[in-house]
Amino acid sequence: MNYSIVYLGIDAHMQSFSLCCYTNEKEKAEYPQKVDGHYSKVINYIEAMRFHFGDDALFICGYEAGSLGFTLYHQLTDHGVKCVILAPTTMPTQKGGKRIKTDKRDAALIARCLAHRDYSPVHIPTEQDEQTKEYIRMRDDHKLALKKVKQQILSFCLRHNYRFDGTKHYWTQAHLNWLRALKPEGLYAEILMEYLLTYDNLTNKIERLDKRIEELAAGDAYRQNVHKLSCFLGVKTITALSVLTEVGDFKRFASAQHFSSYIGLTPGEDSSGNDKKRLGITKAGNRHVRTLLVEAAQNYSRGRIGVKSKALMARQEGNAPEVIAYADKANERLRRKYYQMVLKNNKKTNVAKTAVARELACFMWGMVTGNVV
Repeated sequence: MNYSIVYLGIDAHMQSFSLCCYTNEKEKAEYPQKVDGHYSKVINYIEAMRFHFGDDALFICGYEAGSLGFTLYHQLTDHGVKCVILAPTTMPTQKGGKRIKTDKRDAALIARCLAHRDYSPVHIPTEQDEQTKEYIRMRDDHKLALKKVKQQILSFCLRHNYRFDGTKHYWTQAHLNWLRALKPEGLYAEILMEYLLTYDNLTNKIERLDKRIEELAAGDAYRQNVHKLSCFLGVKTITALSVLTEVGDFKRFASAQHFSSYIGLTPGEDSSGNDKKRLGITKAGNRHVRTLLVEAAQNYSRGRIGVKSKALMARQEGNAPEVIAYADKANERLRRKYYQMVLKNNKKTNVAKTAVARELACFMWGMVTGNVV
């Protein structure tokens, strides 16, 4: 019997792949096999399976998004194999009873999801978007390292009773001068010096990386949209460029609500019959974009409604009047929303900031897709 389409599920790990086939004709997973973690083994498996499914069968491969990124996808598609990356949060999960999880079962689940189209595919970014995204994430890793060093320096000073008597704002120039003027005894002086050297190295490196990101944002592929998104409060070049490269094509979302759902900022729901229960945000989709928008939303918790800072006006300069008007409407609405939720409705500040982040995502979708009405 010749089969038209064979769905190949791949449970991909660094060292090995677990493979199995599924067809709608038989409605069951077949021919499980574990192979080395190399794309050529998948191609060899497909050729071997043609003995069972016919030479004309179309094989559609799929694997869950994970640590392999897009490497396996590009390797298979470059060799003429149709491949899909499945978003794990959109795949069905086993409910009730004891769950048995093995690589073989996972491969069968992926193949079944492919056949039944019970999943959402992961967007495949362009090569330029992928490289820029990785560069920004590398910069964020250095920011985390700098934060860790700052904590270590403050802990060292506290353990040895070195207390900063100036203002309570750490890491100002006055605080740094105080740290460098300390004269610990013995080996402590060398320890503090090494900490401060690490701090200086990371600070200088992050400044250099930020300048490079500014150059990338000024390129033809990103300049216009970065300039538009920077019209929003809390959204500067790095945030704007990061959102653009993480999301890719905004037009693949049918509406602003679809985009906010994609980044997991919509509330969940657990309703049955007449009982309706609202849950916290789903936290599905892209965690990096969700974190950036929540951080940007904190800027709406201060300042007067309808008042623009000089820095914001400088960022808006050069944009079309309708773009600036759209951003001003969003900034005013979101700032008013935050104050109303916190001061009038007694909502927790984090709840209000998350709600603002969700609406900010909708406004950003409208800005990039041209729906500035």
